[in-house]
Amino acid sequence: MPLPSVDELSDDLLHTPLCDLLGCRYPLILAGMGGVARAELVTAVTLAGAFGFLGMVREPPELIQEEVAKVRQGTSAAFGVNLIPAATEPGLLTRQVELCIALAVPVVGLFWNVSPSVIGALRAAGIKVVHQVGSVAEALQAQEAGAHALIVQGTEAGGHVRSRQGLDELLPKVLAVAGIPVAAAGGIAAGADVARLLTQGAQAAVLGTALLATRESFAHDFHKLRVVQARATDTILTEAFHVNWPPNAPVRVLKNSVTSGQRGDPFRSPATVIGHELERPIYLFSTDSPLRTMTGDYEAMALYAGCGVEHIREIVPAGQRVASIVAEAVAARGKARRAAVGVASPVCYADETGDDQTTEALRPQILARLDELLEAERAGARLTLRTAAELQDDSLRELVDLVHHDEVKWCAMLARQIRKLHGTPSTRTGAFYDKAIGIGDLPERLAFLNRGQGWVVRKLRELMPMVADPEIVHELGEMLDAHRTNIDKVNDRLAHGGDGPS
Repeated sequence: MPLPSVDELSDDLLHTPLCDLLGCRYPLILAGMGGVARAELVTAVTLAGAFGFLGMVREPPELIQEEVAKVRQGTSAAFGVNLIPAATEPGLLTRQVELCIALAVPVVGLFWNVSPSVIGALRAAGIKVVHQVGSVAEALQAQEAGAHALIVQGTEAGGHVRSRQGLDELLPKVLAVAGIPVAAAGGIAAGADVARLLTQGAQAAVLGTALLATRESFAHDFHKLRVVQARATDTILTEAFHVNWPPNAPVRVLKNSVTSGQRGDPFRSPATVIGHELERPIYLFSTDSPLRTMTGDYEAMALYAGCGVEHIREIVPAGQRVASIVAEAVAARGKARRAAVGVASPVCYADETGDDQTTEALRPQILARLDELLEAERAGARLTLRTAAELQDDSLRELVDLVHHDEVKWCAMLARQIRKLHGTPSTRTGAFYDKAIGIGDLPERLAFLNRGQGWVVRKLRELMPMVADPEIVHELGEMLDAHRTNIDKVNDRLAHGGDGPS
């Protein structure tokens, strides 16, 4: 039998269901970088087998139509348009969405606040919606609103950063509660990172900085050269670049005279023009980054870059960079697979008979029970998030928020242990959610939640004697104790008066 080709290995080791949803070969996504991700870059990326978003935040419909036409002239592959409702004037946003629908854009990417009306309009037109989020709560909100897939952004990302957690901390939490495909963003510029994230359960990696420093990128050469010269420690999270964006919106940029305070107070200094894009003025402290069409003081502009910047040492064609990252990821995935086969042995889960056959026979039962618990905890996480938003009583809302954070924590733990036992975590949400959310009386709904928590306690008691791995037993025990504690807290609170009608 002939050995598989590199291309066949790439498909075997890297292809995910999200690739099928987006219509790309490899699980690599060009971030929708405003100004930078124009048709030339999107076309090059898609021709290389990845997926590309046009960065069209605040752009006029005429430019969007022109850029979409250019992409379609260069490739028949699927692509997307990235919009940011919170940073766009409502009238312009309406025209942008209507145009995307009229042009039958295959995919629209959204970022910042979740806008159910925008998601609903796009879905109704048959457009796939990918929403980038920075928290578990946002992930659940976007899923509830109808997003087809999520991008989880960690604080390592360049540009506007929604998250307050690193990717390694946030990703497993979102993976555990999401019932739709999840991609990962933040500091990713090497194939080994892509392979690691796929192993953790992400279905794609989002590349920003790695594809900014390419020939086809619309970034100015000054920006590209600063990127290839930089290290991760040369980046900084700052709110200094804020003009044209909602408040409290930190960005990760390369350090410059603005971040060091040499250009004055970003929030008190008078408006100062430092450049132009054609006829449009570029102001000091603006969120604009240097583009090919700009003139002015580039050093004082927002030089976006993520923590993966130190992997980028030269400016190359985008297709070459995609191919290099794919090859690195394939090598890393292949090495991990060979290592897993080489050290494979029965996992320690069973009673203490020591019989390997008995141990292996119990594995499907244990995985099924862990999946059942995961689906129940995912239902609890969604339910507590929705319920907390409806509560009027501050102290009760705080309690339900605590329960929500616990549910998310246990979702992540269960998913991690399922993978440890060589299983694939379920993406379903337990039927408990639909039953509970249909209860309009909030105290009655919380009482129903407590009965669900009691069911989880019983299931944990049944499962723990079957498991011999001390780490799993310990974490299941912590989960059991936390559920009993939360049951007591909610019961005590309800006994002293529940919340009024919302």
